[in-house]
Amino acid sequence: MVNFISLHHKRKLRNRSALKKKSLGMLRLSVHRSGRHIYTQIIDDQNGQTLTSASSLEKNIKAKYKNCGSKEVATVVGKLIAEKAKKQGITEVVFDRGGYIYHGRIKNLAEAAREGGLKF
Repeated sequence: MVNFISLHHKRKLRNRSALKKKSLGMLRLSVHRSGRHIYTQIIDDQNGQTLTSASSLEKNIKAKYKNCGSKEVATVVGKLIAEKAKKQGITEVVFDRGGYIYHGRIKNLAEAAREGGLKF
């Protein structure tokens, strides 16, 4: 029987292998979502470091929105990660959606990050 977790894991592996072929040492914008929150990180894989991160757990976002698992909050987090990346001089990244389908909150986050100035 094929279940959601195995399909998610297959998509994740397929996406990561494609990113490794395309990225060529670029920074990676990694996204994780749960039922209640959404998290993003910009990761330097060569040095094994997280350069900056943003999530729906940040005080200003959590205080403003009651439901932090919505598309609106994903948009706010996308703008926030783009803003933090600009401050560090990061303009170009590779978008790592993990095993998540490019739809809903993931799509809103990506579009907001692009509007904020990140290129991927």
